[in-house]
Amino acid sequence: MIRRGRETNGGRHYRLALPAAWFMEARMVKPSPLDNRDTSKVAWARYRRLMRGMSIVSLLAVVGALSWLRFTMGEALTIHMMIATAAGVGLSVMLGAALMGLVFLSSGSGHDESIDDPFKDDPDLNP
Repeated sequence: MIRRGRETNGGRHYRLALPAAWFMEARMVKPSPLDNRDTSKVAWARYRRLMRGMSIVSLLAVVGALSWLRFTMGEALTIHMMIATAAGVGLSVMLGAALMGLVFLSSGSGHDESIDDPFKDDPDLNP
């Protein structure tokens, strides 16, 4: 149900009327280990080192893909196909590396353990 709220400056504001059971109680957020400057420095340095290594792997993957295309297609390989292959392979490898690196960063720094699970006492999820 949508209820009409008060009008300000000629515009109408609406608020959503939701059942009170849908709202969770306010909880304090636990501090993350990444809030500590020293832990954060080490974790982000490790992430940058991983990304530098993966940029070399990405470059090797691009060279390998272009070499394979040149071997199989010969003279039919156009500059547009080489650009598309280099961008597709290189960016795909780097995107995968960046996302997995962030997973390793949050797990390795203890950031994952600092969350408060609102469903830990839910009998439907924890039989």
